Amino acid sequence: MFTGIIETQGRIARIERTADAARFTIEGPAVVGDAHRGDSIAVSGVCLTVVEFDEQGFTADVMAQTLAMSTLDGAEAGRPVNLERAAKVGDRIGGHIVQGHIDGTSRVLEIRPGEAWRVIRFSLDEAHAPLVVDKGSIAVDGASLTVSAVGEPGPDGWFEVSLIPETLAATTLGTLQPGDAVNIETDILARQVQRMLRVDRREELPSSISAPTIEGGLA
Repeated sequence: MFTGIIETQGRIARIERTADAARFTIEGPAVVGDAHRGDSIAVSGVCLTVVEFDEQGFTADVMAQTLAMSTLDGAEAGRPVNLERAAKVGDRIGGHIVQGHIDGTSRVLEIRPGEAWRVIRFSLDEAHAPLVVDKGSIAVDGASLTVSAVGEPGPDGWFEVSLIPETLAATTLGTLQPGDAVNIETDILARQVQRMLRVDRREELPSSISAPTIEGGLA
């Protein structure tokens, strides 16, 4: 589990690709000081498992499904990434509960600079629109952010975040340009509620189907 408070920016040093997977070597000295094999580190929001490490960084294997759902699929060596180690029990949760299990990707639609803030609008597909609410939480490339505005669900759906100078400087979000892709993870609480509602509807389905059948038989 993570909190979405980015510890440092790192860099993809090397990528070794196979037919259905890839091995990423990430430079990030700040996150490997207490590393162990099997530790979880979020790389731009994607939870990866450390398989090797040294004083400069770590290596992790990325399976095909993760590549297909994230911006790691088209990544190249040299790309900057946000890094966060897994939270410790007893730590303050400065952001929100982030699993590192991303929902997919969004693209930057618009950037509106301000005197102290920068508002960024991202695309939002119809499948994830019900999980994003105004003033709710969302992780963008692993950074815990508050949704400052959200559009109506549909093919042109969108959401916005307002970023302070500290977030722009401490994360890769400060270098985003229109058209750039990012990883998004919606709020785990919203996903759990959505799942429960779906299960409830399925449990009610047999009774709703049987009623017309009985009436037809009596007629």
